[in-house]
Amino acid sequence: MIADFDTAELMLKHFIARVNEGKTLVAPRIVIGIPSGVTGVERRAVMDAASQAGARDVYLIDEPVAAAIGAGLPVAEPTGNMIIDIGGGTTEVAVLSLQGTVLSESVRVAGDELSESIAQYMKKVHNLVIGERTSEEIKITVGSAYPIDDELQMDVRGLHLLSGLPRTVVVKSAEVRESMAEPLAVIIDAVKRTLERTPPELAADIIDRGIMLAGGGALLKGLDTLISHETGIVVHVAADPLSCVVLGTGRVLENFKQLERVFSGRSRNF
Repeated sequence: MIADFDTAELMLKHFIARVNEGKTLVAPRIVIGIPSGVTGVERRAVMDAASQAGARDVYLIDEPVAAAIGAGLPVAEPTGNMIIDIGGGTTEVAVLSLQGTVLSESVRVAGDELSESIAQYMKKVHNLVIGERTSEEIKITVGSAYPIDDELQMDVRGLHLLSGLPRTVVVKSAEVRESMAEPLAVIIDAVKRTLERTPPELAADIIDRGIMLAGGGALLKGLDTLISHETGIVVHVAADPLSCVVLGTGRVLENFKQLERVFSGRSRNF
């Protein structure tokens, strides 16, 4: 989402200039991945920012579709594919077929919310105030969505609420798992709701093929096991989950004519 229109425009201008460095500057075609749950006003803001930055044509693609293409799912085939894209601010759950989105759900609970829940837990249980970077480090190092064989632990440094002095606390993975239980439950519920609304034929394909997990959140240990346990469907983690959306967006540009149906919005300036 664009919170600051002018800054977004400057950022896009900078990217266009870097791409065209040493070449004749031409108005480019731009494809931008956006969350599937954005409003019409937010879509227009994205397209306007890109247009003002000098784009000739601006195309929007829903992030779940881009992630599915980047993960190598056969989105052009008449079979059902399900993808869960867990980013920083939003989790996108979608069922895709024939280059289109059959149904999707977007919840504004994702990686940032998981990190925030860890910070709140540390404050409530250990009286320790930690920053966003420390929360992220805890999540990556000892965080898990499902019980693991070898429970991990790490030393966490922060500011003690009662004394006001720095203090170190030992945190175990079971505690981190407990702290993230609520936001993870929101993500699981979104997955279940999407599966409940999926047409029977496509649901059968998903059971055969499994669910694809993408986005930075896919790297959370045991998340694929948790989703599989809750849904009864095999869950695969993409080969490069962090880059799925951008790789898929690039693939759409490279195969523009073949994949033209995947776009959810378009703006032309020339």
